Amino acid sequence: MNRTVKLILDIVMGTVIPILILDNLNEQLGTVTTYVVAALVPVAWIFIDLFFITKRFNFITSYVAAFAIGRGLLAFWFVDGIQFAFKDSVSSLFAVMIFGISIIIRKPIIQYFLMQGLGPDSPQEEKSLKGLLKEPKVYRSLVNGTKLVLIIALLTGIANFFLNLHIVVADFGTTAFNQQVAQVNAITRIALTIPELASIGIAAAYIRRAMFYYLPKEKDKDQSESDFWDLLQLREIEKTAADS
Repeated sequence: MNRTVKLILDIVMGTVIPILILDNLNEQLGTVTTYVVAALVPVAWIFIDLFFITKRFNFITSYVAAFAIGRGLLAFWFVDGIQFAFKDSVSSLFAVMIFGISIIIRKPIIQYFLMQGLGPDSPQEEKSLKGLLKEPKVYRSLVNGTKLVLIIALLTGIANFFLNLHIVVADFGTTAFNQQVAQVNAITRIALTIPELASIGIAAAYIRRAMFYYLPKEKDKDQSESDFWDLLQLREIEKTAADS
């Protein structure tokens, strides 16, 4: 599927449709059913994407699936007030916990996202990539990148908590509650996603720079013009020649 189409579908299924459901179907479905349906639409979309569109089962999809399962279960925790604000911020806390643990055990989680994103096609490519990621500057960039994403996730989680606490003040099971949830979602699902994506982009650029520090250059070519895997293969050839 085209990436642009996929992004549009993610926004529509993850944000637009749930908001429309919360705003418009309370009389037809009842307030509680409307809330549950709206909460489960993004979860269902993630699994449809996983099993029928992307059809990829790896570290990234496992992480996303675990996140979706958690969101699905939380949909049936019917609370309001400060408890709802906490519930809606659990996903950020989950990310902070996972990223934090990965730093503590010295296996920065961004490393696994990176490996899945680069997608080595052979055991040799995977071995070469792992060797590159162990280089001091690269490893340090992975740790710092993970810390950056963790900090932003923590800050957006705090912002999400207080926005929910301030906006969603009605009792659960009322039309006003659902409409207030739709209102806060319209803000948080867009505004808070921007810094999260920005942090990932900054981390990726930082890590890329560190990786290319250890990669050779092809003759008469700038590194940016060369294929990453070609440079990694050339690095292995040069290492073998130096060791022999």
